[in-house]
Amino acid sequence: MRLLDVLGFATTALLRHRLRTVLTLLGVAIGVMAVVALTALGEGARRYVVDQFASLGTNLLIVLPGKTETTGGLPGFGGAPNDLTLEDAEALRRGVPGVRRLAPVALGNETVSAGERRRQVPVLGTTAELAAMRRLQVRFGRFLPAGDLGRGAPVAVLGAKLAGELFPHESALGRVVRIGGWRMRVIGVMEARGTQLGMNMDEVAYVPVASCMRMFNRTSLFRIVLQVGAAAELDAAKRRAVAILTERHGEEDVTCITQDAVLNTLSGILGALTLALAGIAAISLAVAGVGIMNVMLVSVAERQHEVGLLKALGARRRQILVVFLAEAVLIALAGAGAGLAGGWGLVAAAQPLVGALHLAPPPWASAAAASVAAVVGVVFGVLPAVRATRLDPVAALHGR
Repeated sequence: MRLLDVLGFATTALLRHRLRTVLTLLGVAIGVMAVVALTALGEGARRYVVDQFASLGTNLLIVLPGKTETTGGLPGFGGAPNDLTLEDAEALRRGVPGVRRLAPVALGNETVSAGERRRQVPVLGTTAELAAMRRLQVRFGRFLPAGDLGRGAPVAVLGAKLAGELFPHESALGRVVRIGGWRMRVIGVMEARGTQLGMNMDEVAYVPVASCMRMFNRTSLFRIVLQVGAAAELDAAKRRAVAILTERHGEEDVTCITQDAVLNTLSGILGALTLALAGIAAISLAVAGVGIMNVMLVSVAERQHEVGLLKALGARRRQILVVFLAEAVLIALAGAGAGLAGGWGLVAAAQPLVGALHLAPPPWASAAAASVAAVVGVVFGVLPAVRATRLDPVAALHGR
């Protein structure tokens, strides 16, 4: 029996019971579609995190007050025995080799007002170098002035949305705003940037770091960000930064993390989550396999006369086994094709609803889903096919 004969025989048998075939095929299609859609969601989340970190700049070393034991995570929780000061920042600038830029960062929330208009927004204290490190673009005016870290000029730079809300019909440049009880002159307005790592950059007010620390009565910085020339220099810079601050504080009470360490950790977590989602979705393929087995068992019971005739004509057990297996695999492959098309269609339809997430199933997901569907067809088609080969031809011809 040729392959074309087997396929033709199996296709005819499936078309003879269209409704039953379509319902079984639908079970496989839903399983494959779930794998494609859920892995697209997981991969979209992973890519979003990678893109967010890439937009922050490259070759960054972040120093935070407080010591954590877990490496590559998101530190910053827990007590800090010593403050992370502007003097520490200057010591790092002088002592860490390969530092191209350094920006101390202070952070708080305060009401920014202009006349009767007011908004409570994040206030970020930093220096001029942060703009280059974070790839921030100024739309009007200029960014914070360069100079002594300890000098806090009464100036501010507003995010695009904040400037538009405080001064809706005029330019914000040169105008005076109040940040809490402090009068600040606006020297710049930023380009729209959107949300990065949970913070809407268009609603941020930037002020000199010394001004921010006095404004919020802070003695410790939120963090110090350093940028080195190449990624290969990060480990050496990290070791030197820890050594300098340990010597200054009398103990190792800071956490130094690299951008790559955080990114690799988060990427690994989200990659594992994507695999878990694929595994959960694949369970529905096992359920669909049970449906295939049930349909094939019914098919064998209904076609005893046909099987008896094949055996009477000289068909061997292996040939009958192949015929019934072919039916199961055809159902699985047809369901896989429909599921892939449905999954990609669902991803395309959902894309406008998820905004910044770029939904795209990883290359392995579609291939894995189709392969699992085919395996399911074979595995769950074996029992009915074996049962068909064991029918006695005489009894089968008599319908017993």
